Amino acid sequence: MSMLRRRFLKGLVATAASFALPIQLAFAKNYLTIEQAKKILWPDQNLTPTPITLSEAQADLIEELADIRVRNHFINGWRSEDGGWFIVDQVIGKHENIDLAVAISAEGKVMGIEVLTYRETYGDQVMHPKWRAQFYGKDSSEFLKLDKQIRNISGATLSCRHVTDGINRLNHTWSTVLSKVAR
Repeated sequence: MSMLRRRFLKGLVATAASFALPIQLAFAKNYLTIEQAKKILWPDQNLTPTPITLSEAQADLIEELADIRVRNHFINGWRSEDGGWFIVDQVIGKHENIDLAVAISAEGKVMGIEVLTYRETYGDQVMHPKWRAQFYGKDSSEFLKLDKQIRNISGATLSCRHVTDGINRLNHTWSTVLSKVAR
């Protein structure tokens, strides 16, 4: 076989192999803006921006209580007129971040969760209102576990687990830090 023919065949095989490799496509679905989520979760209240940066000691305490790492020490929060909180947060899905908006009452109970952006190609069943409604009324007094208090969704297990972990983390953030912020 000639050298030219071998080189041609190697090039042909390399080209064919490149078509067989999986291609990662970027996927993101924006469901709500922050302003839209504010209107849904706190419809008749003015919200005041109240950004908070956790100290290392606060983050360590939250990690210990919630049994989940605090990845970001900055809390993107707004305070309602009656002392509740509107928090924009991120949790990891399977590979990509899920942007959430969470309303927590002045008593520390989850009043609602809205998914702002979902970046995974599957597992978006966490968007279903019935699944998210499981968190309503939950607070830091109860450690939420997937398949215990919160139902799992087959095909969205990691998203379900990480949203649950994120709500645990935010509940403990409220009980250790946000509940003590002066009105």
